[in-house]
Amino acid sequence: MNNVRLSKTLLSAGTLALVAATTAMPLVAKAETGIVRHAEGDFPISTSIEVPAGASTIYLSGMGAPVQDKTAPPKSLEAYGDTQTQTLASLQRIEAELKKLNLTMGDVVQMHIYMVADPRTKQLDFAGMMKAYTQYFGTAKQPNLPVRSAFAVAQLANPGWLIEIEVTAVRAPKK
Repeated sequence: MNNVRLSKTLLSAGTLALVAATTAMPLVAKAETGIVRHAEGDFPISTSIEVPAGASTIYLSGMGAPVQDKTAPPKSLEAYGDTQTQTLASLQRIEAELKKLNLTMGDVVQMHIYMVADPRTKQLDFAGMMKAYTQYFGTAKQPNLPVRSAFAVAQLANPGWLIEIEVTAVRAPKK
């Protein structure tokens, strides 16, 4: 019995701490949809997102770039392009898939970006990824920022890919 009371007390204290922490964050946007995006600083990602009850969650599989140069050897870096080119092409594919579901990039709430070092430089091209990413997120036309993580990985399924992106989108509840 005492353990139950103690658990309830800890839960209440933890809940209060969480509420205090989230309400202290600057509010980026509360859309008419009820989705609330919080951010800190100038980096173009949200630090947290609140999704209202009744919303549908849509998970898109990871997508890499389609072939950019059909004359290049299959599954080669030359066939797919550099990180910026691949990021832009991957985001275009994601945008097309979302459109099929009557969603937009503004409905994306979470993004995971898996990156491989460019074999020519042995470095991740984070700056190249960001150049493409910021064409879709944090613009005047599309200000909604997802929460996002970027990961360095040893390799991706396609040896020509430098990047693969998966997203989660939300369809707001109908009013």
